[in-house]
Amino acid sequence: MPRAKNRIASKARRKKILNRTKGYFGRRKNVWTVAKNTWEKGQLYAYRDRKNKKRTFRSLWITRINAGVREYGMSYSVFMGNLSKKGIELNRKTLADLAMNHPEAFKAIVDLVK
Repeated sequence: MPRAKNRIASKARRKKILNRTKGYFGRRKNVWTVAKNTWEKGQLYAYRDRKNKKRTFRSLWITRINAGVREYGMSYSVFMGNLSKKGIELNRKTLADLAMNHPEAFKAIVDLVK
């Protein structure tokens, strides 16, 4: 059997992971291999979903702009095309906020674009 060395460092590594998995359910919080696998998978999900979050929000903004523009008899694609032709540089996040919270300001933009 190989000789184990440097217990202090290996215990610290395990303790670090087990501290990060506090609050998980069942063996995921206190059994080393299960906790390590769960934590590593969670890190992968966190990395992936930081990218997906951007996609999701863009999709939400587009939906809100489309809903706001449809009230004035336009489609989203026509609105965005005319917006760029007129040289109005507002991003989708701002337009979606205007469409939801400030309909009179959004109507003014739509009238400019028409």
